Amino acid sequence: MRSRGELLHIVESSHPQYRKDCQKIARPCLYVSCRHHLYLDVNTETGSVKYNFPGKEVWELEETCALDVAERGGATLEEVGKIMNLTRERIRQLEITGLEKLKGEPQSTEELGSFAEWDEAGGSGEAE
Repeated sequence: MRSRGELLHIVESSHPQYRKDCQKIARPCLYVSCRHHLYLDVNTETGSVKYNFPGKEVWELEETCALDVAERGGATLEEVGKIMNLTRERIRQLEITGLEKLKGEPQSTEELGSFAEWDEAGGSGEAE
């Protein structure tokens, strides 16, 4: 199917394009290709895939979407570490790195693409 282009059409037609579409989908979210999904990370530069939960299947996760976690509001380092399968210390390091990046100017508008049209009440931001 992939060589004939049929699979790509099926995947693109059913994948939610915006956050408001994503919110209606039952959890756990099975769209692991979404960049906000917690199950795996894809390095866009190298194409490498990292499984964040190598001992679990996607339907075994308590949380699957980073946007769902962010909408809940404040969370402790321990809670975020548990959700992302990282240590409290690693979350602290990532938080510091993220804050330092926010203090500087973004390299391009693409870096802010997910939040460009974000409406907290309506959630119209784009989710890939």
